[in-house]
Amino acid sequence: MKQLSVEQPEPAALPSVPHQKRTAYIDRRREYWNAYADSLNQWAGLRGYYHRQLTEIYRFVIPPAARVLELGCGTGDLLEAVKPSYGVGIDLSPKMIERATQKYPNLHFEVQDADDLHLDAQFDYVIASDLVNELWDVQMVMEKLAANVHPTTRLVFNFYSRLWEIPRRIAESLRLAKRQLSQNWLTVEDVVNLLQLTDYEPVRVSHEIMWPVRTPGLDTLANRYLVKLWPFRSLGITNLLIARPKPRTTASSIAGPEPIVSVVVPARNEEGNIPNIFDRVPQMGGGTELIFVEGHSRDDTYGAIEREMARRRIPRVKLFRQTGKGKGDAVRLGFAEATGDVLMILDADLTVQPEDLPRFYAAWREGKGDFINGVRLVYPMEDGAMRFLNFLGNKFFSLAFTWLLGQSIKDTLCGTKVLSRRHYEIIAANRSYFGEIDPFGDFDLTFGAAKYNLKLVDLPVRYQERIYGDTNIQRWRDGWILLRMVALALRRIKFV
Repeated sequence: MKQLSVEQPEPAALPSVPHQKRTAYIDRRREYWNAYADSLNQWAGLRGYYHRQLTEIYRFVIPPAARVLELGCGTGDLLEAVKPSYGVGIDLSPKMIERATQKYPNLHFEVQDADDLHLDAQFDYVIASDLVNELWDVQMVMEKLAANVHPTTRLVFNFYSRLWEIPRRIAESLRLAKRQLSQNWLTVEDVVNLLQLTDYEPVRVSHEIMWPVRTPGLDTLANRYLVKLWPFRSLGITNLLIARPKPRTTASSIAGPEPIVSVVVPARNEEGNIPNIFDRVPQMGGGTELIFVEGHSRDDTYGAIEREMARRRIPRVKLFRQTGKGKGDAVRLGFAEATGDVLMILDADLTVQPEDLPRFYAAWREGKGDFINGVRLVYPMEDGAMRFLNFLGNKFFSLAFTWLLGQSIKDTLCGTKVLSRRHYEIIAANRSYFGEIDPFGDFDLTFGAAKYNLKLVDLPVRYQERIYGDTNIQRWRDGWILLRMVALALRRIKFV
């Protein structure tokens, strides 16, 4: 008689060894941070000054009313401090999330592990403060974030410098700090490498907080000034790294309707150049909108523009008469009246050729940078295009502002600049931080772009000699204004 065989059920698969180790690692940290949540009052005073300094740094970097995600949010203090329009915090500690929810009911908090992130939303900023050295798999966390970022999102990470490992251990042994679990101790180079592996690129790196204890006079000297200067900057306790998603430059990634390009032309005493501007400004993207802002000319610049508009009857041309003074005021008026999603400036003297504008548009469209800045100091200039002392001054200020802004900016006063309407609106909404003291308009945009972590890209152009009229630049007066701009950047960007 044939015996029937009975199939035995397959035994349940056991978790893999790497999974078991990861789970044990995270469980230890969850237990640690739950215990820390129960003892917050004990350690708050000792760590309070350090955290207040970090909060000021993040508030400087992140504009109000952004959509912000914080990984490892703790009790939510930092997330609340940056005043998001929509703020989400995640933490692996249920007790931390419970405290955060009670303190800040206007924000959204969830118990989640950063390397197993599941959120159905995109954010303008992602914060990870003193977290990357805690993570089981930093690369996995960065990969998971891909679903929660858009092309203009900024990642803002700060993490301990390895140089401070021994002082930290001494502080722990003296019970001045809570003993930490084992750390990754990633260097800046390690984090940059992980960013590149996961399709991000750094925008700016700095070293912060050299003296973590409130000591009147000394803490201000060390944390506001010395840590920003060589050789002291290597002594910063924490590294601040700001990154953006790498641009997608394939045909499919930049497909979709081309944006309208608004070219703003501030024009003062440029009557003879007006026909040339109409002839030479090219059509770009989904079409070019040409906006003239005439500024109290002694010649008939306004009339020349009116005549060309009537004669040619081409679409998307606007003319405004400036009520304020200075090129900066004219640019702001032109941008306010523009309808395009891409904003450009072209000086009416045509020393930068209009035929170069498509190269600026291509650099912006392909994501090479968020703020494309013309550079006149690379290629040889035509005779008479720029006086020698002006050339030397521009070279000096390019070095100064590159150091001050933390990104390369090789020609601060080239009139041709390009950025998106969205980014300009962020700069304009927060203009009061610097004040309206820039008659050129270049620094209003450049300082704002640097403060809000736009990727600055220099685009070399050939600088031409004027074919009509005289320069509106006055060397000594404008040189003094440039020095004032240096002083402003020192106070409001470098040493804050």
